[in-house]
Parts: sequence; C-alpha cells; structure tokens
Amino acid sequence: MISKTTRRFREAYARLPEHVQRRAREAYRRFKDNLNHPSLRFKQVHATQPIYAARVGLGHRALALIDGETVV
Repeated sequence: MISKTTRRFREAYARLPEHVQRRAREAYRRFKDNLNHPSLRFKQVHATQPIYAARVGLGHRALALIDGETVV
C-alpha cells in the first residue's frame, strides 16, 4: 500500500504539540507494519465513501481516504 500526505495534513500536523506528533509517528509506523494493529482501531467512518480513521492517542485521530492501493 502506498501512503501520501496532503499539504493541509502537513500543516495541521505541524501545529500539533510535540508529544502528539511523536504519537502520530509511532502510530504511522504501526500502520505501515500492520494496518489492523489493535491499538490503531483503523476503521471505515463513512457509510458510502472510503473514509477511514485511525487512533493516534486518546484524543486524536488521523483520517484517510483509500483509493485503490493508495492511502491519502
């Protein structure tokens, strides 16, 4: 699977506190190794669109769109 980020995502990420950025990097490493890792709780959050969410920490989630083999 190929993953990409958008400019909007990178800007939002840069505004996060350092400890949340660190957790996001850890979550992304887990995601790359096993997108079904239990701590991520990766799941579809929209009934008809390919929009997914993954847990980054107790109060943060990352959203993704899946288009074929690409996660944005």
